[in-house]
Amino acid sequence: MTTVITPYIQNRSRFTARRITNAIMLTLTGAVTLLALLPLFWIIGYVIFKGGQYINLDFITQMPKPLGVQGGGVLHAMQGTLILTMLSAIIAIPPSIIIAFYAAFRPNTLLGIVLRFSTDVLSGVPSIVIGLVGYALIVKPQGHYSGLAGSFAIAVMMLPIIIRTTEEMLKLVPNNLREGSLALGAAEWKTSLSVILPAAANGVITGIMLGIARVSGETAPLIFTTLGNERYNIGQIVQGGDSFFQTLYNIVEQPMDSLPLTLWKYAQQPFPERVNQSWAVALVLMLFVLAINIVVRLWIRSRGTHLKG
Repeated sequence: MTTVITPYIQNRSRFTARRITNAIMLTLTGAVTLLALLPLFWIIGYVIFKGGQYINLDFITQMPKPLGVQGGGVLHAMQGTLILTMLSAIIAIPPSIIIAFYAAFRPNTLLGIVLRFSTDVLSGVPSIVIGLVGYALIVKPQGHYSGLAGSFAIAVMMLPIIIRTTEEMLKLVPNNLREGSLALGAAEWKTSLSVILPAAANGVITGIMLGIARVSGETAPLIFTTLGNERYNIGQIVQGGDSFFQTLYNIVEQPMDSLPLTLWKYAQQPFPERVNQSWAVALVLMLFVLAINIVVRLWIRSRGTHLKG
């Protein structure tokens, strides 16, 4: 009887010790996680509290008022943010995907090694340096600040994020799909576009949205490239009577504002109404980035459900 009971007691005591250890470690993990999230919740709550007091319909539908005058909005900055974001995405996405394909399937070639090393270096370059390079290469030869120069500057910042994310997603695609397509006689470029890219679409889209969300809050590059323009209004540009392509050129060739640039300018001005509006701008910018992430999550979930169905 003793030889039977003793192992049972030993095993039960070990099981109890493991449960206690597991509970302690889970508690410590939860406490550390909560401690790490406290600054995030504090910042978000404080921005909502301060910015929510000064945001209204006029704030997002009207142009700025002169200094010292109550009211006005940041319609110009919202228009500029959307234009800069869309244009920088158009500039950055195609080369990023091409580079990611080459780095994923030709990693050991000289060009593949150089591309991956350059991507790592570019991801660590300060944003203000990119702004200075954009000023030297685009603004100075062009002779004026422009939204086009700002789009190129933040597109450079998007490149390493999209390249790295896309490369990792492409590596997760089973190699059998690629080999099967090539064995059936499909060209490599057609295999990449028709087989591999759709299979990794969810991860690629996530990387693109992460890149967009990352550059949406950048200020330093825009100081040296777009400068800012409180009189910028797409409605007046479109009503100019020019052709379609001339109108597009007029939209991007002049200085423009953005939400982070407007936030930076308003926060350092001595007028209380502008300081208050800076909190509202911070809230709008935070909601803009949050909306991008929510849309991406919903799109990926719906696409995953569609594929399962």
